[in-house]
Amino acid sequence: MSRYSPFDERTYEYLLNTSIREPEVARRLREETQQMKTAQMQIGPDQGQFMQLLVQLLRASKTLEVGVFTGYSALWVALGLPDTGRIVACDISEEYTNVGRRYWKEAGVDKKIDLRLGPALETLDSMLEAGQARTFDFAFIDADKTNYQNYYERALQLLRAGGLIAIDNTLWSGRVANPKENDADTVAIRQLNQKLHGDERVTLSMLTIGDGLTLAMKR
Repeated sequence: MSRYSPFDERTYEYLLNTSIREPEVARRLREETQQMKTAQMQIGPDQGQFMQLLVQLLRASKTLEVGVFTGYSALWVALGLPDTGRIVACDISEEYTNVGRRYWKEAGVDKKIDLRLGPALETLDSMLEAGQARTFDFAFIDADKTNYQNYYERALQLLRAGGLIAIDNTLWSGRVANPKENDADTVAIRQLNQKLHGDERVTLSMLTIGDGLTLAMKR
């Protein structure tokens, strides 16, 4: 049985150089973010391009993002949506999302992104209360890990049948596989992974993109 081996830097650079079509505006946003102390929170261009492909395959027009950071993933997804497409983007940081706003506007996709600042659970609950269940095509979850199960449950309600949830960091640099690692974030991700494995409401695949990307399609 062949298995995944982590890419060395040379192989990853080869992947980027022969596969990635990163828009120039996205590249500059990524490079600005990489200068921050919290740069490790940003996804890579390979994951951004993959998510853009997913929303195009889904023919998505209404998507959700929980955890925006500097807006790099939202930029990729927005560029893949039709002109009438929309992203409801949830975050608590005005400082970080203001970085993304500049690039969204420059790319001409700012009108596609409905940024909602505040606790994401409150935003998600308000949408459910407003009757938006089963109206979203795609959701990306990349926020505080201890709330991952809560975000997942609400996103699943908001998604239509056949819609897709993408959850970031599900391999957590291998810490989820180490029983000696029991900090709150690792435990939360491990519990979500176990829950998803047995969740018959979705069709499941965990990928070795980035730090682990789990795809769950609502049945």
